[in-house]
Amino acid sequence: MLNLLSFLGIFGLCAIAWLFSEDRERVPWKVILWGIGLQLVIGLFVFRVPVTRELVLVVNNLLNAVIDASEAGARFLFGPLFVPNPTSPSGPIGAGRWIARAITPPFVPAPGERLGLNNLNIGFVFAFRSLPQVIFFSALISLLYRLNIIQPIVKLFAQVFRSLMNISGAESLAGAANIFVGIESAIAIKPFLADMTRSELCAILSSCFGSIASTVLALYAGFLRPVFPAITGHLTAASILTIPAAFVISKLMVPETDQPKTLGQVPEVEIDQADKPSLMDSLILGALDGVKMAVGIAAVLIAILGLIALLNLVFASLAAWGQSPNVFLRLIGQLFSLITLQNILGVIFLPLTFLTGVSLDGAELWQASVIIGRRLLETEIPPYLTLAGLASEGAISDRAMVIISYVLCGFAHVPSVGIFVGGLASLVPSRRKDISEIGWKALWAGTLATLMTGCIAGVYFYEGIAVLGK
Repeated sequence: MLNLLSFLGIFGLCAIAWLFSEDRERVPWKVILWGIGLQLVIGLFVFRVPVTRELVLVVNNLLNAVIDASEAGARFLFGPLFVPNPTSPSGPIGAGRWIARAITPPFVPAPGERLGLNNLNIGFVFAFRSLPQVIFFSALISLLYRLNIIQPIVKLFAQVFRSLMNISGAESLAGAANIFVGIESAIAIKPFLADMTRSELCAILSSCFGSIASTVLALYAGFLRPVFPAITGHLTAASILTIPAAFVISKLMVPETDQPKTLGQVPEVEIDQADKPSLMDSLILGALDGVKMAVGIAAVLIAILGLIALLNLVFASLAAWGQSPNVFLRLIGQLFSLITLQNILGVIFLPLTFLTGVSLDGAELWQASVIIGRRLLETEIPPYLTLAGLASEGAISDRAMVIISYVLCGFAHVPSVGIFVGGLASLVPSRRKDISEIGWKALWAGTLATLMTGCIAGVYFYEGIAVLGK
């Protein structure tokens, strides 16, 4: 029944996107049918076909080895106390027993466990282990691009998206590039941005919001690896699945009304050899970009989480009126005793979370809705940490953990609006007005696309399925 609910949820999310359409009479049936079909086929290979399911685990193990190697530089700078070796009790392999408890201080070590700075608080893990991984992966992706290793893969995905869904070559190329990078994907199609239709611009932004960059893959995977060992491979699969989902939702919300100039072909973007940096320059420039990203992530978390705490403090102050002798004030206090920003978002996302088929248990459904809703303001990092803590304590089912981890795999949150809308507008200032107008639509489209990806995971999941890698 839950799998059927997840399947029906795919079309329910499409219906919601259609309700927000700029032109409800234009329904892109080919994009919808082929986009959903492509997701179902990819999901079948990821979850049910034994050979490809094992391939996901192979990819997962390879990426995990890269993630572990990425800590060498941080370990050199900060020492083994802050960044332990992978095989140490507090390293990635043994982190599962304390990561959940470290989320909410004070941390209490298990019997026989040494109490050190590394396991005092999850903040130490995040600052000294996770953020340096962003720098390393940014440098690695930059180097792989310079070696022309990623471009053929991007071109292949772009050809598949363009031919099956009948979308323009430029938007399919940008969407395919989003599997590996973020707003940088728009640089590949910069020559075509000025002449793009509103629908194309919305599709590009939607794929930015709906997917994650490879540079933060290690960051998210590190949170769940102790309880979901195959998470790295599944986050990679989720990144691929979300691109056709983003095209389906965006084309429903902003249907194509003009003739895209790159329709029918994936454009070739020539790069002058003289402009290409050397291999070492690519590595260094990628690392410097990673530093900016890591600092940006930390800054956003400090600002957003502080603001949310301040708003919740206001709600808590109003809740204190529940003890007032004044009947009117007491009623207000009783009302606000249940109101927090997280609960408000949980209520908003409850029907959407239900469509993913995450659970029929009311308590678990509410739990999942709050986690997913929190991403809208808090980014996906605190929700992933919460999910890891619940899974470590056995407080959430495997099905819910898999579906939520797929849904959270995206930049569909308010802090990204400035990055993506501003970044795209800076590449093509003449279209700034159009880009600004569709920015919030694209955020909504990216949110629905990530939920659709969760539906795909729910369609094929069953108890006992070997997808966790345990």
